[in-house]
Amino acid sequence: MTNDLIMFALFLVILLLLALPLGKYMAKVFTQEKTLFDVVFKPIEKLIYRITGVKEKEEMNWKQYVVGLLIFNFFGMILVYLIQVWQDVLPFNPENLAGVDPWHSALNTAVSFMTNTNWQSYSPETTMSYFTQMTVLTVQNFMSAATGLAVAVALIRGLTRKNAKTIGNFWVDMVRSVVWVLLPLSIIFSVILVQQGVLQNLSPYATVQTLDGGTEQKLAMGPVASQEAIKMLGTNGGGFFNANSAHPFENPTPVSNFLQVLSIFLIPAGLVFAFGHMAKDKRQGYAIIGAMTLLFIIMLGTLYTSELSGNPILSSVGVSSPTSMEGKEVRFGIGGSALFATVTTAASCGAVNSMHDSFTPLGGLITMLQMKLGEVIFGGVGAGFYGMMMMVIITVFIVGLMVGRTPEYLGKKIEARETTMATIAILIPSIVILIGSGIASVIDQGTATLNNAGPHGLSEIIYAFASAAANNGSAFAGLGANTPFYNLMLSFNMYVGRFGVIIPALAIAGSMAAKKISPPGPGTFPTTNWLFVVLLVSVVLIVGALTFLPVLSLGPIVEHLLMLQGTTF
Repeated sequence: MTNDLIMFALFLVILLLLALPLGKYMAKVFTQEKTLFDVVFKPIEKLIYRITGVKEKEEMNWKQYVVGLLIFNFFGMILVYLIQVWQDVLPFNPENLAGVDPWHSALNTAVSFMTNTNWQSYSPETTMSYFTQMTVLTVQNFMSAATGLAVAVALIRGLTRKNAKTIGNFWVDMVRSVVWVLLPLSIIFSVILVQQGVLQNLSPYATVQTLDGGTEQKLAMGPVASQEAIKMLGTNGGGFFNANSAHPFENPTPVSNFLQVLSIFLIPAGLVFAFGHMAKDKRQGYAIIGAMTLLFIIMLGTLYTSELSGNPILSSVGVSSPTSMEGKEVRFGIGGSALFATVTTAASCGAVNSMHDSFTPLGGLITMLQMKLGEVIFGGVGAGFYGMMMMVIITVFIVGLMVGRTPEYLGKKIEARETTMATIAILIPSIVILIGSGIASVIDQGTATLNNAGPHGLSEIIYAFASAAANNGSAFAGLGANTPFYNLMLSFNMYVGRFGVIIPALAIAGSMAAKKISPPGPGTFPTTNWLFVVLLVSVVLIVGALTFLPVLSLGPIVEHLLMLQGTTF
């Protein structure tokens, strides 16, 4: 336990030490200030603009920004779909894998990777060719992460500019996100992963003799490290192998495990510090990172304690010790598994190094609750920031009601339009989670592929729809989701969960950019102190509790109480 606590503390310390300079660097990138890397990246950036015809000096209002974003992502989804179904005639397919079939599985995957969800209802090593993995899925990992980063930067401009009609240029923000941030970090991380033992090759699958000498086994090969890097840094989560980061070829050592969870939070945390630099008030960034960190510590502590306690039923029948390792990697232990599970569901990454379906009910509750709170505990690349800012606006509005003044944030009035848009952004994912789970729970198409009865079966359904709407992509692993019903329903949830938040966030950016900035007065509530941090955390938890407590009570909460009584299903 002591070693685990030291690991958790080191994780937070190293994360903040790395995120601080990264945040300063990203602030310079998106304000187009001079950096040390101009000599390398400027020529690449200029070449891209010349080829694509992008006019980098022309900015967009929020509606133009939305249109460009939607068009780009729509055509990205179509490309992913077509390459999947045609992969049998494309190169880099040493196993001669057929085109992805049925169509609804290919569609689900296309929507999944376009929305930064990376939900996988298939086994990657037996379904996707190297060409599909590299040129479509990995590339889309960059594009979807860059989309989230671009939206966050546009929102920061809206919050910090005054009397402005524009919030930036979507195409420029995408190029700078990829060329200046995502690509160089991914190259560095890929090299580190290769050094740790992660695969990186284009070799045919290897056939080897098992240890007993009488059986042959085929081992999948492939360009794993390059996909693993952006999978983590871009908070995508889609694995090269079906076992994801529990597979030794994706995550071979405790060191690689620590580095992977660190990389998941790195850009989301850095972006918050970038916000402080761009707002010209670092304390604003410190307040947001403080709220995120406090929420994370609460969630990690609860999940770790629950998994450390284990399942008393197993102990009572002499199957194992109370501290259960069922579903977890011996290489990583309880601490490494708990840290990974908390990070990946807090950050909408979806990568897993253990099976969440095997966690205790309370541990499983934490993973799904973090997704239901709406990508606010660090969250995905960009998505975590603009998700938390929706909560900030609601918090400021509530505080304004409490003190009897018009709410303000960064010197700008928070009025009906901003509050309405923030409310819509919070409600939309919640609505599709609850409606989708409700439908799946009462019709044969939703319950036919469940592997568990009772409250745990309900948890598997809830988790799937929460994962889709929160663009997380992880699964409880006890639900057979590769069916027409789930592929189409979850595709809808992924699409609405992504753009149902992005569009209101950009509308807020446009509205706030046009406002003037007023100097703080005697009645202005400060948004940089610990009181605001505590209020923000309270609002996040209360909104989540009011929205999801009833359905959680029917699933993991009642299952946990029954487990303590020795009841199984």
